[in-house]
Amino acid sequence: MSIKKIPTEQEIREMLERGVAEVIDGDILAAKLRTGQKIRVKVGIDPTSPHIHIGRVATLLKLRDFQKWGHAVVFIVGDFTGVIGDTSDKESERPMLSEREVAKNMHTYISQAGRIVDTKKAETKKNSSWLSKLRYADIGRHADAFSVSDFIARDNIKRRLEKGLRVSLRELLYPLMQGYDSIVVKADLEIGGTDQRFNMLAGRTLQEKAGQKPQAIMSLNLLPGTDGRKMSSSWGNTINITDAADDLYGKVMSLHDDAIVPYLISVTRVPMNDIRTMEARMKEGAGNPRDAKMRLAREMVSLFHGQKKAQHAEEAFTKTFQKKETPEDIKEHAMQNNEMLGSVLIASGIVQSMNDAKRLAEGGAISSLDTKEIVRDARAPAKKGTYKIGKRRFLKIT
Repeated sequence: MSIKKIPTEQEIREMLERGVAEVIDGDILAAKLRTGQKIRVKVGIDPTSPHIHIGRVATLLKLRDFQKWGHAVVFIVGDFTGVIGDTSDKESERPMLSEREVAKNMHTYISQAGRIVDTKKAETKKNSSWLSKLRYADIGRHADAFSVSDFIARDNIKRRLEKGLRVSLRELLYPLMQGYDSIVVKADLEIGGTDQRFNMLAGRTLQEKAGQKPQAIMSLNLLPGTDGRKMSSSWGNTINITDAADDLYGKVMSLHDDAIVPYLISVTRVPMNDIRTMEARMKEGAGNPRDAKMRLAREMVSLFHGQKKAQHAEEAFTKTFQKKETPEDIKEHAMQNNEMLGSVLIASGIVQSMNDAKRLAEGGAISSLDTKEIVRDARAPAKKGTYKIGKRRFLKIT
């Protein structure tokens, strides 16, 4: 089948190197790109949260590039693996989710991914359609390809065992399921974060056992969240695809300065020469990290909301946080009788849960702009007025 476009050597090099920690079978992959041989590229995301966060965007951008060249993109929503739970990046056992929780979380996953990837032209699949049909004998054959020592040699599992923490047998099964996905979709390449290396290698092993050629693997660098740790829905330090333009811009501006360059590389398509120039200037003290971070924020908001909203978000941020003014277009919400402040914040979409509201209040991060008072109890009765929540969110209660 013909390919839309054979990439240049520079484009191939950038595909294999930009934001990439490791490529296995990179020479084979590069040869296919040069000759126009069609590649089936697999990416899977478990719906452990209702939102796809920015940490996944690097992977989706790679998918978009392959799609632009005419290759086959396979986007798997892990509705079955999401129930089981992947502990690849966890220092403790991930609890199992209910099927109802996963179904609720994945409700808009395809449309969220569609902000970057053309999902109408991609193969979008749910892995419950094949994993739920496996028999015990099938799982036994898959498990026979691995030893327990292979699994416990992983750094995070080894640390947990050394601390005497529980490691469930369920966790040993997850790589088998992700690996079996690769057999079903006949993947030539799987893309994922460095925390997915073992799971992606399991795909290679199982494909060979099934008589398929083993997939190439592209491991991407992980991005820090808003608190400097790895971005994770479990830790609540995410920047989400679904964030409003102003919120997204503000979250990016709250990142640590050392995250600027990794973000520019992984989740934008700013030319690498421009990024290296900004990086060199900052190292020399000739460039203000704030300016580079504002460039990053503009690029990211433009990706999901367009340039017009990105410009508006930058103007609002500059006015609010650099000039210490209150934004003109504050979100408004009408409260009900006898409603708690935390409930109003949840209903308005400012926070996700009462726990979030309580944490902010107890940390002194909720204040009334009218009375200049800090509200330290999220369960206090809501009062009409304008509130500042955290560093960048405002709400007018009417």
